[in-house]
Amino acid sequence: MRTLLSLVAIAALVVVALMYFGIINIDQTRSGAIQTPKFEADVAKVRLGTETKTVAVPTISVEKPANSQAPAN
Repeated sequence: MRTLLSLVAIAALVVVALMYFGIINIDQTRSGAIQTPKFEADVAKVRLGTETKTVAVPTISVEKPANSQAPAN
């Protein structure tokens, strides 16, 4: 039971956060006095695309030390 209440609370917080950042906008378009209220939700549109680019990546080389001892300081 606690898990279910926790999930409902988290879902409510997510909806409130999305409304705060303007990703979801919910407006009541018909009052609920006699009829059931009507709502319209305006959600953000996301467009995805791909792009080919050439990126220079640095190269790293590792040289193992020889079998000699390190110089003393």
